[in-house]
Amino acid sequence: MAQSPAVSPGVTLDLSGVSCPGPIIGAKKIVMELAEGEVLLLISDCPATMDELHTWAERTGNQVVKTERLTSGATGYYVRRGRRPELEPQVSLDMRGSVCPGPILEAKKVLGGMASGEILRLVSNCPGARADVEGWARVTGCKLEDVVEFGSHDWEFYIRKA
Repeated sequence: MAQSPAVSPGVTLDLSGVSCPGPIIGAKKIVMELAEGEVLLLISDCPATMDELHTWAERTGNQVVKTERLTSGATGYYVRRGRRPELEPQVSLDMRGSVCPGPILEAKKVLGGMASGEILRLVSNCPGARADVEGWARVTGCKLEDVVEFGSHDWEFYIRKA
């Protein structure tokens, strides 16, 4: 694995003293809340963490970008949030600049022409978009697979057609 000296974690989770699968479960909870590209520093002294973390990261589209031995004897694992490979959208719809309910109305039109199971990537910067899209997805039966916030009120919604 290539080491990257310029990795800066946004969140640190110290699970020293916790045996596996605890560190993996903790890392998963934190990483799934991070925006794509953000980094978690997981600190663990469980010997099984290395293999389990690499397996989990590979399976979920995340990446262990750096490991380092710490003075405490534990290991620091830098985990970068990636996009799950199964969330590659078939259609992308960029609605930045459009206010609600515009993004939802356009998403509804686009989804109408898509096959069941396909994914729409909807991009919006409307301040109310997150709550509106989440509620709309629940009501329509579409599955909101992921939400990536890449700025203040800038979101990517990954919506799977029912």
